[in-house]
Amino acid sequence: MYVGIDVGTSTVKAAAFDGSGHQLAVAARPVGLSMRGGFVEQDMDEVYGAVVAVLDEISAEVDGPFELAGLTGQGDGVWLVDAEGRPVRAAASWMDGRAHELLDQWLADGTFETVFRRTGSAMFPGCPGPLLAWLAAHEPASLDAAATALYCKDMVFQRLTGVRATTDVSDASMPFLDPRTRSYDNGVVELLGLTRRRRLLAPVSDPVATAETRGEGLPAGTRIANGPYDLPACALGAGVTEPGDGLLIVGTCLAGLVATTELDLSGEPAGLYISLDRPGHWLRAMPAMVGTAALDWVLSTTGVRHEEVDGLLAATPPGANGVRVLPYFAPSGERAPFVEPRLRAELTGVSLESTPADLIRATCEGIGYAARHCLEAAGLTGSLAVCGGGTRSPAWMRLLADVLGRPLRVVEGEVGARGAVLAAAERYGVPLDAGVWTRPTEIVEPDAGRAAFYAKGFEDHLARLAAARHRSR
Repeated sequence: MYVGIDVGTSTVKAAAFDGSGHQLAVAARPVGLSMRGGFVEQDMDEVYGAVVAVLDEISAEVDGPFELAGLTGQGDGVWLVDAEGRPVRAAASWMDGRAHELLDQWLADGTFETVFRRTGSAMFPGCPGPLLAWLAAHEPASLDAAATALYCKDMVFQRLTGVRATTDVSDASMPFLDPRTRSYDNGVVELLGLTRRRRLLAPVSDPVATAETRGEGLPAGTRIANGPYDLPACALGAGVTEPGDGLLIVGTCLAGLVATTELDLSGEPAGLYISLDRPGHWLRAMPAMVGTAALDWVLSTTGVRHEEVDGLLAATPPGANGVRVLPYFAPSGERAPFVEPRLRAELTGVSLESTPADLIRATCEGIGYAARHCLEAAGLTGSLAVCGGGTRSPAWMRLLADVLGRPLRVVEGEVGARGAVLAAAERYGVPLDAGVWTRPTEIVEPDAGRAAFYAKGFEDHLARLAAARHRSR
């Protein structure tokens, strides 16, 4: 039996699997986000406490010991810890927008593009480069007190095992890692004014670190592997490993990922190349800020419950009776497939005749267009898997298949946790059948007529987006 741990932004989960990948049990705990004036932070002790709680619950629910555990979690942000892995301050989330002015400066003076051309990483306000530079300017004492600037799962791994902090090539990919050498580019560190803080970057463990647990949440001596972070873990859990194949994660944020063996640092700087355990293999990633959070805001504002969404999507036609939504609601703007820190959401075509169903469908269509934009920019040519909370809505999956104009391999369950187990098994040499573990739940085919309608709608979306980007500047 195996356990995967997925330390998400708003929910921490643990899932138990048998040897054929059948999901036996899931335990989940919510964790808080503090949002104020563009600052988005998390309490590390609360996050770690949630990890221990879900592991206690899953261990009590299933019989028998775990052969091994795999750990994954949210990426980016800055998690400052001391030598024991204890928090120096609250974690700055990947959703944090405090460094947007600094990023504006780097966009204007060419620093942003230079970093992308060297590392394949298009910085955004919530990634470690801008956040560390902001802290160096405004909270130097926090950096002085810290031993390491970690990522979320690394903090959890250190506290579960007592092993000194390291990270893996996937988490290190943004923005300091050279994807060709798989080591930090000290020229980028210097360019961002962080040479004095270079010591804070966690050593890169390549391949991912392994250790035995100390006894919190899991029995002492349980074998555990640290990584990869949630985006590549989901790709593994969905069976996306062949060049050209892609994954769309429909969660708090959208993420379009395409497997590739080609490194192309030309074109508009956007997204990142996520280095994988296999040298010479990457995920071309377009992790957007837009996602289910946009729909949640519209549902809350209109007083509509989640369970009503499928019915409302059926109550209004494609095109939502002329209502259009550019779904860029995040306080830090957008980060993929372009970087625009000041971009905000726009609703157009709304009148007194517009209904909640029109607003819901227009929002779902807007998110679908954003997903198509990400996947096309990432170079999707093969099959497409989809996972995340959005897959629980059959009507939305049909809409997405139509908007994307291609079949969707829907993979349900705890896909990130599943991928974390597969990564751990590879690291420990445990033979698991990845094809069996990653079989899709269903395949959703697009309707040809609606797909043609949405192909034209996508062109209109791109035109409206270009105008909105211009206004945001």
